[in-house]
Amino acid sequence: MNNVKNFALIGVAGYIAPRHIKAIKETNNELIATLDPFDSVGYLDSVFPNTDYFYEFERFERHIDKLSRTDKKIDYVSICSPNYLHDSHIRFALRHKANAICEKPLVLNPWNIDALAEIEKETENKIFNILQLRLHPSIISLKQKIDNGPKDKIYDIDLAYITSRGRWYDFSWKGNVQKSGGVATNIGVHFFDMLTWIFGDVKENIVHIYEEHRAAGYLQLENARVRWFLSIDYNSLPDEIKQKGQRTYRSITVEGEEIEFSSGFTDLHTLSYQKIIKNEGFGLSEARNSIQTVYNIRNSEPKLLVGDYHPLAKS
Repeated sequence: MNNVKNFALIGVAGYIAPRHIKAIKETNNELIATLDPFDSVGYLDSVFPNTDYFYEFERFERHIDKLSRTDKKIDYVSICSPNYLHDSHIRFALRHKANAICEKPLVLNPWNIDALAEIEKETENKIFNILQLRLHPSIISLKQKIDNGPKDKIYDIDLAYITSRGRWYDFSWKGNVQKSGGVATNIGVHFFDMLTWIFGDVKENIVHIYEEHRAAGYLQLENARVRWFLSIDYNSLPDEIKQKGQRTYRSITVEGEEIEFSSGFTDLHTLSYQKIIKNEGFGLSEARNSIQTVYNIRNSEPKLLVGDYHPLAKS
């Protein structure tokens, strides 16, 4: 029996697409068709040189429709397109009788999840979200520790993620809040997913700063108090990080203890795909908490630096 799955991929020229293509290759499946309006996709030669490439959606759609009538029907559509297009591209996948594998954030608005759930029922195809932090060994270990700890304990957590971006960022879709969801959504959604997965639902969501390049706030979870800070501004970096010549800083402390998860990311997309193909991936219900959290952050009135805020918020 042939267990090879046929994949199509939307957004093949983007930053995250090579991780998906590596995962398709390492799970011994085939990439049949790809789409991107930007044609810098020569790296495909080293992985799937025979894949069909389209830069116009209409021709891509016609090709997928034609394949649906052959033995090369697409089983999965991997979605690596800009955030605001995820909802449409997921619908496209399901309407063409394929399952969808979508990068984070799954969608920008919570009500989009409800609509997608209806389409899932209608088509009987599945929607999977890449939530790779849930598969990271350090994060799994932390969850096990919390699950086995006192049920009524409230943990103190500090989260900081600074990933410096150049001037190009503001001129790309990522710099447009209507297309990316803003900085908290674009670089923070998987951290919020991880925290609510481990420490429970959001009880209170306070935003201290919400700007074009940085955001900060406080989350009261069922079992945690979280001070968080996110930034794409190089000037937000701690001095010791700048002195090392580094442009990225990632830190999560639980009760003052640093959680080390800087390494181990390389194969998490492949592991995600392995689970998805076995129908063990993360679906709509798993995505809901983080999408609601970043939506609320995006639509909150910042309270400036009052109450319990992250120390880096003063930078």
